[in-house]
Amino acid sequence: MGKSPQTVLTAAGREVVITNPDKVYFPRAGHSKLDVAKYYAAVAEGALRGIAGRPIVLKRYVDGAEGEAFFQKRAPESRPDWVETVELRFPSGRTASEVVVRDAAQLLWLVNLGCIDLNPHPVRADDLDHPDEMRVDLDPGPGIEWDDVRQVALVVRDVLAEHGLRGWPKTSGSRGIHVNVRIERRWSFDQVRRSALALAREVERRAPGRATSKWWKEERHGVFLDYNQNAKDRTVASAWSVRPTSDARVSMPLEWDEVADCDPAAFTLVTAPARFAAHGDAAAGIDDAPGSLDRLLELSATQEATGLGDAPWPPHYRKASDEPPRVAPSRAKRSTEAEGGAPTKKRAAAKTTKVKGTGRRQSTQPLITVSKAQHKEDALAGLERWKARHPAAAAALAADDVLVDAMRGRSSTWTRIRLNLRHVPEAERPAEEPPDPDYDPWLGYRPPPRAPKTRSSS
Repeated sequence: MGKSPQTVLTAAGREVVITNPDKVYFPRAGHSKLDVAKYYAAVAEGALRGIAGRPIVLKRYVDGAEGEAFFQKRAPESRPDWVETVELRFPSGRTASEVVVRDAAQLLWLVNLGCIDLNPHPVRADDLDHPDEMRVDLDPGPGIEWDDVRQVALVVRDVLAEHGLRGWPKTSGSRGIHVNVRIERRWSFDQVRRSALALAREVERRAPGRATSKWWKEERHGVFLDYNQNAKDRTVASAWSVRPTSDARVSMPLEWDEVADCDPAAFTLVTAPARFAAHGDAAAGIDDAPGSLDRLLELSATQEATGLGDAPWPPHYRKASDEPPRVAPSRAKRSTEAEGGAPTKKRAAAKTTKVKGTGRRQSTQPLITVSKAQHKEDALAGLERWKARHPAAAAALAADDVLVDAMRGRSSTWTRIRLNLRHVPEAERPAEEPPDPDYDPWLGYRPPPRAPKTRSSS
């Protein structure tokens, strides 16, 4: 068998091999693996500003942006001696040596592994316990308009400024906006997260119709400020990252006066290098003046004094002493109503019936699946198409009738969207259609062959 084709790029005084350079990474946009590598070479100064000196989780798309990605925390054992690593300890107690990038050659080495976007931790390798970045992730819910995201970002800017901090906005490369805040390295992960929660609650107070700090999806409305992105071991795609969208969008740093009119679709693998060459990096000054969290922590203390304690953590984290119950409010309400009456389990079970002869339960609610997609934004786009086809039914849906589920695939998650048609009159409920899109994470998967059984020689 002949050798696979390869191209050599020069960066930071080193020659970096790009294997299979013609491999298609973005089928609909027509971009190859080499196109991604050349993009990062062109914007390396900006991309390195977001990742240099930080441990990085490798998110590898070995089959391109439309294939299934997998996360790799541990650095590959086979790597050049000029690739640095550092050992991290996670909330689970496990440890891993992760890659640390400092120059453009190491960046291109990551790209050759199949990394399309870059996912650094908010700490530097020389101090893994004290973040130097607070991350404000604006995550729009289903059906939320882009203008709402932009308007909430401007409220974030104002709240940060009033508390002595400067935010550096960027498009997420998908449907949201990220605001990074450079901070002094003297607070713990818990303190940074608590500051982000205080910020989220204050933004929600000022923009109650547009912003929400509520963790449970059934309570959310508008744009969710995901404070838990600041919990230890969480990573976010960095500035100048190419995202796995069909048009190869880029997570683009912005000036604040660009936010109100920006269009995230304008920033792609093709257009971003020209912007960088003409205007440089809008986040070029982010490291010049780290800020203090003291005033946000004071705000947090004030909120706690009024009864706003901690908020839920992600499910795989150890429960905090002052954390509220990790149960959706609707389930907690059913549990409370059940006290002194029928057992909670019986009430919960009333929503399902056992299918005779299968041992399985079937929902008694009128649920339909409208989309199944590898990427959340594609699933949400399918939801919008369903709403356009069935406007009367869509108008009858309540916020908690839209169920957006992260489903486990072979090595990463995918997104399923279901609708509960309970508020749609039975005679007017649309029949269930084939999901749009209809992603199958197991398509083409062949389990490894089992070893043949052998008889014992005894």
